[in-house]
Amino acid sequence: MDRLESVALPIFRKGHIPMIGEWVANPLIELAGSKEVGDEIFTEIQYPTAHRLLTKCDAILRIEGESKGADQDVKIGKELGLKIYYDVNKIPDAE
Repeated sequence: MDRLESVALPIFRKGHIPMIGEWVANPLIELAGSKEVGDEIFTEIQYPTAHRLLTKCDAILRIEGESKGADQDVKIGKELGLKIYYDVNKIPDAE
C-alpha cells in the first residue's frame, strides 16, 4: 500500500482524483468478516471491487513490481479502452 499511496498525491496534484482499489475494498472486506488474505470473503470482494472501479476510471497507472492483480487490472483497462501509464510523470495535467 505504501508504494501505491506514494503516487496518489502526485496524481492529485496533476488535477486528477487518484483511486486505489484497496481504499474501497479493505473496509468492506473487514466489515464482511474476512480473517486472512485469500479467504472466501477476501476473494468475493477484493478483485471485483477493483474491476468495478475500473469502469469509472479514465486511466491506470501501473507501477513497477510483480502483481497478478495489477496485471489483471491492466488487461481489463485495455479492454475498456483506458489509457495505461507506467510512469507517474507521463500522466498529463487534468484539463
